[in-house]
Amino acid sequence: MPGRTRTRARALVAVALGCALAAGPAAAASAAPAEPAADPAAQQSGLREPADRLGLRMGTAVSAHLLDQQVYADTAATEFNTITHENSLKWESVQPQRGQYSFADADRVMEFAQANDQQVHGHTLVWHSQLPSWVEDGGFSAPELTDITTEHIETTMGRYAGEIATWDVVNEPFNEDGTFRDSVFHRTLGEDYVAQALTTADAVDPDARLFVNDYNIEGINAKSDGMYALARSLLDQGVPLDGIGIQGHLIVGQVPGDIRQNIERFTDLGLEVVITELDIRMDLPVTQAELDQQAADYARVMDACLAVSGCSGVSVWGVTDAHSWVPDVFEGQGAALPIDEAYEPKPAYWAVSEALGGDTGPGTGEPGEPGEQDCLVTYTVTSHWGQGAVVDVTLRNEGSSPVPDWSLTWTQPAGERITGAWSAQVAQNGSEVTATPAAWNGTIEPGGSVSFGMQITHTGQAGSPEAFALEGQACRTG
Repeated sequence: MPGRTRTRARALVAVALGCALAAGPAAAASAAPAEPAADPAAQQSGLREPADRLGLRMGTAVSAHLLDQQVYADTAATEFNTITHENSLKWESVQPQRGQYSFADADRVMEFAQANDQQVHGHTLVWHSQLPSWVEDGGFSAPELTDITTEHIETTMGRYAGEIATWDVVNEPFNEDGTFRDSVFHRTLGEDYVAQALTTADAVDPDARLFVNDYNIEGINAKSDGMYALARSLLDQGVPLDGIGIQGHLIVGQVPGDIRQNIERFTDLGLEVVITELDIRMDLPVTQAELDQQAADYARVMDACLAVSGCSGVSVWGVTDAHSWVPDVFEGQGAALPIDEAYEPKPAYWAVSEALGGDTGPGTGEPGEPGEQDCLVTYTVTSHWGQGAVVDVTLRNEGSSPVPDWSLTWTQPAGERITGAWSAQVAQNGSEVTATPAAWNGTIEPGGSVSFGMQITHTGQAGSPEAFALEGQACRTG
């Protein structure tokens, strides 16, 4: 059975996620102590702007108390269009004592997001961890725990109904072998606790998109198989499930090779997928080799999401390495985020930016400079279907000398992957593409041209690269 008929994928979130920076990037933190702001030159236009252009939710987890630090607040506002409460919506924070709710920190994060025109991903309603002892050790009967859980969801979601677009209704229900985790909810209510929570959440806010979220389900394995079986069962029962949250707490060099295929099998059910808590940790101390591998790993995750139209967002779990949870939990590991402890962008940052079609880092950018090479490139989409297209490229030598062993480079539009080519050797690395001759067209004579074709996949509509370079120098386009 497919997912619910109301459309809740990337197309709907391609709304005017206005950049509130014109009015000050962190209005909600205006009373915070003065600190040096992040260097805008170092981070160029940020991740938010290219993500907005794609209609992709590019998010981060935010701690309410850290919003007192101006550089933290400014970075969170500038770089991201979506915010997740890192801890302040979890049960122990919201209802530490039965019937006694505290929303001060959660409200502060909401005010920050609203002041900066950011969406909010709600995290989380039903989870075995960070659960107050009065729930964990209360010894409640099944009817009593059902009533307690229902009341908690109704109160927490109800406070933000119409303001929080997506929710992790149930978090981390599975063991590594794909069986259900031994939690107070599963012990008392059985597997039905997931369906009950989703049904209650849907009644509270019918417009919110409802997710089940877990870690170590990035690739196809026993745990993600368990999640897949649960999703199919819930949909078959008509339970209001809209999406799957894939957390993405990964290790450098260990990104699953089948992450895209795993995302696709969930979207093939009609579900939305979001990478909800991405960080990629490394052994300390940091080395350049690890930073380079981390950049490649972030690019792989971004490319996997962008290649699947039902993957609507990626959130990193923290604004900066300075406040990451990783070193406190994984001894000897850290440096897991794209922005380092000094608020400087790492290679991983530029990999994410490049995947989004944004800046590629200091000293890089679009190939060549205008007017430096006598060449003309025409790039024509000759046919398209669904999420695929065929492209013809013609490169004309308008100079007075032959061009032997030519090499044409460009940046492919975000979300597009080249799956095949003919009459040229075409290689794609991230969004950067290089075309080199086939055996029979290695030299372009003055006034001559070569043509080659490609097949691509895309996430919405096939686009055209903005610039091409022949031997590193810019060509005209036409």
